[in-house]
Amino acid sequence: MPGGGNLVAMDLDRDGGAPLYRQLYEGFRLMILDGRLPSGSRLPANRVLAQDLALSRNTVANALQQLLAEGYVETRKGDGTYVASELPDARPNTLERRRGEHLASRQLSPDRPGHYETPQFAGAPRHYGLSRRGSTLAAISRTPYNTEKAFAPGPDLKNFPFDIWARLMTRFWRRPSSELTVSRDAGGYPPLKAAIAAYLGAMRGVRCDPGQIIIVSGAQQAINLAAQVLLAHDDQALVEEPGYGGIRGALTAAGIRTALVPVDDEGMDIAQGESRAPLARFACVAPSHQFPLGVVMSLRRRLALIEWARRRQGWILEDDYDSEYRYSGRPLAALQGLDTTGRVIYVGSFSKVLFPALRLGYLVVPPDLVDPFIRARRVLDDHAAMLAQPVLASFIEDGHFAAHVRRMRRLYAARQDALLDTAKRELSGLLDIAADEAGMHLIAWPGDVLSGTMDDNGVVTAAAQSEVTAMALSATYAGKPARHGLMLGYAAHTEEAIVQGVRCLASIFPGQG
Repeated sequence: MPGGGNLVAMDLDRDGGAPLYRQLYEGFRLMILDGRLPSGSRLPANRVLAQDLALSRNTVANALQQLLAEGYVETRKGDGTYVASELPDARPNTLERRRGEHLASRQLSPDRPGHYETPQFAGAPRHYGLSRRGSTLAAISRTPYNTEKAFAPGPDLKNFPFDIWARLMTRFWRRPSSELTVSRDAGGYPPLKAAIAAYLGAMRGVRCDPGQIIIVSGAQQAINLAAQVLLAHDDQALVEEPGYGGIRGALTAAGIRTALVPVDDEGMDIAQGESRAPLARFACVAPSHQFPLGVVMSLRRRLALIEWARRRQGWILEDDYDSEYRYSGRPLAALQGLDTTGRVIYVGSFSKVLFPALRLGYLVVPPDLVDPFIRARRVLDDHAAMLAQPVLASFIEDGHFAAHVRRMRRLYAARQDALLDTAKRELSGLLDIAADEAGMHLIAWPGDVLSGTMDDNGVVTAAAQSEVTAMALSATYAGKPARHGLMLGYAAHTEEAIVQGVRCLASIFPGQG
């Protein structure tokens, strides 16, 4: 099929004023003009487009009729609709003025014919002159949200011991040593690496020495670095569906295609991943507390995943983003501790445990990969900023980190209870919220009253007008169909704010409030 690997569809602004057929027409027109749909590309059948975009066939037909009338597409009897070999003239500077520039593209997944893979958080404007990668990165960029209102995700910052942090900062930076001011160690500050290694060995069952740790500016940089070193452009990586958009974004930035693997009650099933992308040799998972569903990967799935990596000579990237916050029992041991073949790359971050602006994370890489990772790091950005590294090292060594985690664990557990208790009273029948043994948010699923009818994006919009920040579960899906629900963060909010937030949320549903 000519151009089959570049077929694109789009997400539509269903709340906008423009008719849907017009948005569809303008989206396809823009894709044709900027080359994302090259001449000779075969368009999906009307029935397929209507199904994938949740539109009526009449809407699709009207859009294609307009494209046909203007000469952008042509029909071939008995063989469907194709992008025209000769296109109408269009000045590049008119593209910026066209409606539909906000429509985000979805690339046809090569391992799943007929399946469209949708970038997360679509809707960014398109600008003439960007590369395909640039357009994609702009489309998947996340929109900031109001962190002050329930139920925005994130840690509690008001209870962080900034006084201790300030004292440690003064200790190191009042008269800094030359080691701090001129350090060029691409792996990071050695005392911090030693502190992390000791902590991971004691608390997470990670087997490593300090030399295997590379300090980076957050988990996304860690993922990008791993992809740059281990994968070639256009290779495939298995990712969880639903999952963390930052992982898909980091892989996209590295030129990697993602194959979506559904998550069930046991986590990612590598057998499904292998059937969807038989050539993939890279898998990204959060086995200890999957985002957003909170699922813990079963032991048999963990062992199967490790065996897959061994057999395929592939790699597993383990994202352990919030394992510290487990409210019943000891935090689960990391997948890396089960691996005897050196196929797991462990990624951790301090942003959710301490404060987001810290921007420090780390990789634990197998011994054989340390040197190539360090060399690549020197090329890409040399080393992580040194300002906070010695402070964090002392924060851990002096016991402040462990004390803070213990204090926050008790606080967050009480806040989760407040959310569950209030929701049971105020949201009965509307939303079903179950307790989670770990994490910083809960999933609110449609209850009996809203089953099959709830539009989580619509609820999020209405909630924002009531000064409530909820997150749409469907936004964590990159493909279709997406399940609808709400992600309600509780860690950063007082019990009073949580109670008020639940009442505001209840009031937006018909017959409530």
